[in-house]
Amino acid sequence: MFMNNKIFNTRFAVLAGIIIAGAFMRLIPHWPNFTPIAAMALFGGAYMSRKYLAFAIPIAAMLLSDLLIGFHSSMAAVYIAFAITVTLGLFIRKRLKAKTILAASLTSSVIFFLITNFAAWLSSPHLYAANFAGLMQCYTAGLVFFNDGSYGLSFFMNEVFGGLFYTSLFFGAFYFAKQRFTVLAKA
Repeated sequence: MFMNNKIFNTRFAVLAGIIIAGAFMRLIPHWPNFTPIAAMALFGGAYMSRKYLAFAIPIAAMLLSDLLIGFHSSMAAVYIAFAITVTLGLFIRKRLKAKTILAASLTSSVIFFLITNFAAWLSSPHLYAANFAGLMQCYTAGLVFFNDGSYGLSFFMNEVFGGLFYTSLFFGAFYFAKQRFTVLAKA
Protein backbone atom coordinates (compact mmCIF):
# COMPACT_ATOMS: atom_id res chain seq x y z
CA MET A 1 0.00 0.00 0.00
CA PHE A 2 1.27 3.48 -0.89
CA MET A 3 0.42 5.19 2.36
CA ASN A 4 1.88 3.97 5.62
CA ASN A 5 -0.90 4.26 8.21
CA LYS A 6 1.67 4.74 10.97
CA ILE A 7 2.75 8.00 9.32
CA PHE A 8 -0.18 9.18 7.19
CA ASN A 9 -3.03 9.20 9.69
CA THR A 10 -5.48 11.70 11.19
CA ARG A 11 -2.72 13.33 13.26
CA PHE A 12 -0.57 13.79 10.16
CA ALA A 13 -3.51 15.27 8.23
CA VAL A 14 -4.23 17.80 10.99
CA LEU A 15 -0.56 18.77 11.34
CA ALA A 16 -0.13 19.14 7.58
CA GLY A 17 -3.41 21.06 7.42
CA ILE A 18 -2.23 23.57 10.01
CA ILE A 19 1.02 24.10 8.10
CA ILE A 20 -0.74 24.45 4.75
CA ALA A 21 -3.27 26.86 6.28
CA GLY A 22 -0.33 28.89 7.59
CA ALA A 23 1.17 29.05 4.11
CA PHE A 24 -2.06 30.37 2.68
CA MET A 25 -2.40 32.93 5.50
CA ARG A 26 0.50 34.63 3.72
CA LEU A 27 -1.93 35.44 0.91
CA ILE A 28 -4.24 37.60 3.01
CA PRO A 29 -3.33 41.26 3.54
CA HIS A 30 -0.82 41.76 6.36
CA TRP A 31 1.94 44.05 7.50
CA PRO A 32 5.31 43.25 5.93
CA ASN A 33 6.96 40.28 7.71
CA PHE A 34 3.94 39.70 9.99
CA THR A 35 3.57 36.20 8.60
CA PRO A 36 3.38 32.59 9.76
CA ILE A 37 6.63 31.57 8.02
CA ALA A 38 8.68 30.89 11.16
CA ALA A 39 5.71 29.36 12.97
CA MET A 40 5.10 26.90 10.10
CA ALA A 41 8.73 25.77 10.19
CA LEU A 42 8.92 25.55 13.97
CA PHE A 43 5.60 23.71 14.21
CA GLY A 44 6.54 21.24 11.48
CA GLY A 45 9.88 20.52 13.13
CA ALA A 46 8.30 20.07 16.53
CA TYR A 47 5.39 17.84 15.54
CA MET A 48 6.03 15.94 12.29
CA SER A 49 6.88 12.35 13.23
CA ARG A 50 9.58 11.88 10.60
CA LYS A 51 12.45 14.32 10.07
CA TYR A 52 12.07 14.29 6.31
CA LEU A 53 8.39 15.23 6.70
CA ALA A 54 9.31 17.96 9.19
CA PHE A 55 11.23 19.60 6.34
CA ALA A 56 9.20 18.48 3.33
CA ILE A 57 5.71 19.53 4.42
CA PRO A 58 6.54 23.10 5.56
CA ILE A 59 8.91 23.70 2.61
CA ALA A 60 6.31 22.40 0.13
CA ALA A 61 3.62 24.59 1.72
CA MET A 62 5.92 27.61 1.61
CA LEU A 63 6.85 26.90 -2.00
CA LEU A 64 3.17 26.69 -2.97
CA SER A 65 2.43 30.07 -1.42
CA ASP A 66 5.58 31.56 -2.98
CA LEU A 67 4.42 30.37 -6.40
CA LEU A 68 1.33 32.54 -5.88
CA ILE A 69 3.08 35.49 -4.21
CA GLY A 70 6.15 35.52 -6.40
CA PHE A 71 9.86 35.08 -5.87
CA HIS A 72 12.57 37.64 -5.20
CA SER A 73 16.35 37.65 -5.40
CA SER A 74 16.85 36.71 -1.73
CA MET A 75 14.64 33.61 -1.71
CA ALA A 76 17.59 31.31 -1.00
CA ALA A 77 18.25 33.18 2.26
CA VAL A 78 14.58 32.90 3.25
CA TYR A 79 14.58 29.14 2.65
CA ILE A 80 17.89 28.69 4.52
CA ALA A 81 16.45 30.54 7.54
CA PHE A 82 13.27 28.47 7.16
CA ALA A 83 15.24 25.17 7.18
CA ILE A 84 17.21 26.28 10.25
CA THR A 85 13.92 27.04 11.99
CA VAL A 86 12.63 23.54 11.15
CA THR A 87 15.83 22.21 12.73
CA LEU A 88 15.13 24.34 15.79
CA GLY A 89 11.66 22.73 15.94
CA LEU A 90 13.27 19.29 15.82
CA PHE A 91 15.54 20.32 18.68
CA ILE A 92 12.65 21.40 20.96
CA ARG A 93 10.22 18.57 20.10
CA LYS A 94 10.87 16.72 23.37
CA ARG A 95 10.64 19.92 25.43
CA LEU A 96 7.37 21.47 24.28
CA LYS A 97 6.69 23.88 27.12
CA ALA A 98 5.47 27.45 26.69
CA LYS A 99 8.83 29.04 27.56
CA THR A 100 10.75 26.71 25.23
CA ILE A 101 8.37 27.43 22.35
CA LEU A 102 8.54 31.17 23.08
CA ALA A 103 12.35 31.10 23.13
CA ALA A 104 12.41 29.11 19.87
CA SER A 105 10.04 31.60 18.23
CA LEU A 106 12.20 34.56 19.26
CA THR A 107 15.35 32.74 18.18
CA SER A 108 13.85 31.97 14.77
CA SER A 109 13.01 35.65 14.27
CA VAL A 110 16.60 36.64 15.03
CA ILE A 111 17.94 33.91 12.72
CA PHE A 112 15.63 35.06 9.92
CA PHE A 113 16.69 38.68 10.42
CA LEU A 114 20.42 37.87 10.46
CA ILE A 115 20.35 35.59 7.42
CA THR A 116 18.04 37.66 5.20
CA ASN A 117 19.79 40.92 5.99
CA PHE A 118 23.16 39.28 5.36
CA ALA A 119 21.81 38.28 1.93
CA ALA A 120 20.59 41.85 1.37
CA TRP A 121 24.08 43.11 2.20
CA LEU A 122 25.69 40.63 -0.20
CA SER A 123 23.32 41.53 -3.02
CA SER A 124 23.45 45.32 -2.55
CA PRO A 125 27.03 46.48 -3.15
CA HIS A 126 25.63 49.80 -4.38
CA LEU A 127 23.99 50.40 -0.97
CA TYR A 128 26.48 48.95 1.51
CA ALA A 129 30.26 48.76 1.63
CA ALA A 130 31.67 45.25 1.21
CA ASN A 131 33.15 45.19 4.70
CA PHE A 132 32.10 44.68 8.33
CA ALA A 133 30.99 48.31 8.66
CA GLY A 134 28.74 47.89 5.61
CA LEU A 135 27.24 44.73 7.09
CA MET A 136 26.52 46.51 10.37
CA GLN A 137 24.98 49.39 8.42
CA CYS A 138 22.72 46.89 6.64
CA TYR A 139 21.66 45.29 9.94
CA THR A 140 20.94 48.71 11.44
CA ALA A 141 18.88 49.70 8.40
CA GLY A 142 17.02 46.39 8.66
CA LEU A 143 16.03 47.10 12.27
CA VAL A 144 14.17 50.26 11.34
CA PHE A 145 12.99 49.36 7.83
CA PHE A 146 9.32 50.45 7.50
CA ASN A 147 9.51 52.12 10.91
CA ASP A 148 7.09 54.93 10.07
CA GLY A 149 4.12 53.15 11.64
CA SER A 150 2.18 52.68 8.44
CA TYR A 151 3.49 49.14 8.02
CA GLY A 152 3.50 47.99 11.62
CA LEU A 153 6.48 48.63 13.87
CA SER A 154 9.37 47.64 11.60
CA PHE A 155 10.32 44.67 9.44
CA PHE A 156 12.16 43.06 12.36
CA MET A 157 9.52 43.75 15.02
CA ASN A 158 6.75 42.64 12.65
CA GLU A 159 8.68 39.36 12.25
CA VAL A 160 9.01 38.99 16.03
CA PHE A 161 5.35 39.71 16.76
CA GLY A 162 4.11 37.76 13.75
CA GLY A 163 6.23 34.80 14.81
CA LEU A 164 4.94 34.97 18.36
CA PHE A 165 1.34 35.36 17.23
CA TYR A 166 1.32 32.50 14.73
CA THR A 167 3.47 30.23 16.89
CA SER A 168 1.01 30.71 19.75
CA LEU A 169 -1.88 30.10 17.36
CA PHE A 170 -0.48 26.90 15.82
CA PHE A 171 0.95 25.33 18.97
CA GLY A 172 -1.99 26.45 21.10
CA ALA A 173 -4.64 25.24 18.67
CA PHE A 174 -2.96 21.85 18.34
CA TYR A 175 -2.50 21.56 22.11
CA PHE A 176 -6.20 22.18 22.73
CA ALA A 177 -7.22 19.93 19.84
CA LYS A 178 -5.15 17.09 21.36
CA GLN A 179 -6.99 17.57 24.66
CA ARG A 180 -10.34 17.24 22.92
CA PHE A 181 -9.50 14.60 20.29
CA THR A 182 -7.29 11.81 21.61
CA VAL A 183 -6.66 10.53 18.07
CA LEU A 184 -4.30 13.52 17.70
CA ALA A 185 -2.12 12.47 20.63
CA LYS A 186 1.11 10.80 19.61
CA ALA A 187 0.83 7.02 19.57
